[in-house]
Amino acid sequence: MFTTLHQPIQTQSIIKLSIQKSAFPKAEQCPVPSFPSKKPEISTISITKPLHVSANSISLVRQRKSLVECNAYEANRSQPIDINIELPSEAAQKVKIGIYFATWWALNVVFNIYNKKVLNAFPYPWLTSTLSLAAGSLMMLISWATRVADPPKTDLEFWKTLLPVAVAHTIGHVAATVSMSKVAVSFTHIIKSGEPAFSVLVSRFLLGETFPMPVYLSLIPIIGGCALSALTELNFNMTGFMGAMISNLAFVFRNIFSKKGMNGKSVSGMNYYACLSMLSLLILTPFAIAVEGPQVWAAGWQTAISQIGPNFVWWVAAQSIFYHLYNQVSYMSLDQISPLTFSVGNTMKRISVIVSSIIIFHTPIQPINALGAAIAILGTFLYSQAKL
Repeated sequence: MFTTLHQPIQTQSIIKLSIQKSAFPKAEQCPVPSFPSKKPEISTISITKPLHVSANSISLVRQRKSLVECNAYEANRSQPIDINIELPSEAAQKVKIGIYFATWWALNVVFNIYNKKVLNAFPYPWLTSTLSLAAGSLMMLISWATRVADPPKTDLEFWKTLLPVAVAHTIGHVAATVSMSKVAVSFTHIIKSGEPAFSVLVSRFLLGETFPMPVYLSLIPIIGGCALSALTELNFNMTGFMGAMISNLAFVFRNIFSKKGMNGKSVSGMNYYACLSMLSLLILTPFAIAVEGPQVWAAGWQTAISQIGPNFVWWVAAQSIFYHLYNQVSYMSLDQISPLTFSVGNTMKRISVIVSSIIIFHTPIQPINALGAAIAILGTFLYSQAKL
């Protein structure tokens, strides 16, 4: 029996180490043969300083039998082992959510600014919408090919369930772009803040869902605020107004189809939006060609280049890239934060876009118009609180 003991010098605690064959339970004993000429012995070591066992092995050789080693055992009166797993602190979680929101809002603001600049110089929303979907699709295909992002594992059933979502997404995207080509960015987003009202009405009358009374009451400031802003808008345009309304309705159906079709699917938010963009691009391209056409695009492109210069190409590239990035971040955020937090963030996003667009484009706005926008956004916030 070989036991190596290391004894520190400065510790004053007392440890008693006892080794006895009968101290091990039967299930944990090592098959060690005893000597017939000797009785079982009890070895007791008592010291006034702690002993550290660095190796403990029992080697008995009887004739030519193999070596028996007992490396470790579980003591009868062992103390529970404390395992401390450090979880992210509340402050770290808040910082993480703040980074998601800041990135989401910043990308959305940049997209809206460049999108409006492009539409002012090149008033062809169908091609502009197509280019934004094409840029995102190309970016994701390159990411998958270079293994920067893992490609999703999809099947035919996945694409079948994605088709109605893509149709609704395409309609909503084009309608919003048409709206921004006709009216101010701030007005488009004020009207789009009324999307919860469409969601409740469609769910109630088409799907038969019921909601608590606070949800219905939150629709009053939403509808009232949007109506007040529309009536007091200095540069009101019916095409722009209807485009924003159609976009609201389309995105409501997109959310409904997405919830029904994606249950149980294991596709990440980033890859889900990438697949959605690709399918929407296939749907939109033939309609864009039929509505506007290459000849119109070529003439408009030459006009924009002559007026703006080479910077116009950068504007088109920026609005296309940032459209995909801000949507991608929003879908990725859904994987990390709660729906309630996402709804609050979406409400604050509207405020950041409206305020920044008014400042950058020097959009004239009346106090009564600003009041209507504030009421509508407040109603949207109250809706998110009552809904979840």
